[in-house]
Amino acid sequence: MHVDFMPNGVCSRYIMFDLDDENKIHNLNFVGGCPGNLKAISRLLEGADALKTAKTLRGNLCGSRGTSCADQLAIAIEEALTRKESA
Repeated sequence: MHVDFMPNGVCSRYIMFDLDDENKIHNLNFVGGCPGNLKAISRLLEGADALKTAKTLRGNLCGSRGTSCADQLAIAIEEALTRKESA
């Protein structure tokens, strides 16, 4: 399943990733945001369990924004898992 997500309240403008049949994350990419940090996150999460990742990243904040790119990724993953379960 391919996921395209438009985050809110952060510097990144777009998040894309794939979930395989075992809900593992692949091909994670961010458009915009802090390139070095987001490339590192993408590499670290290649093949990671989606639900565990969402639980780990949820609530991670960037300054006073009330969210972060990692938090927005968690939201994207949670939405994708919900859609996948409903299908």
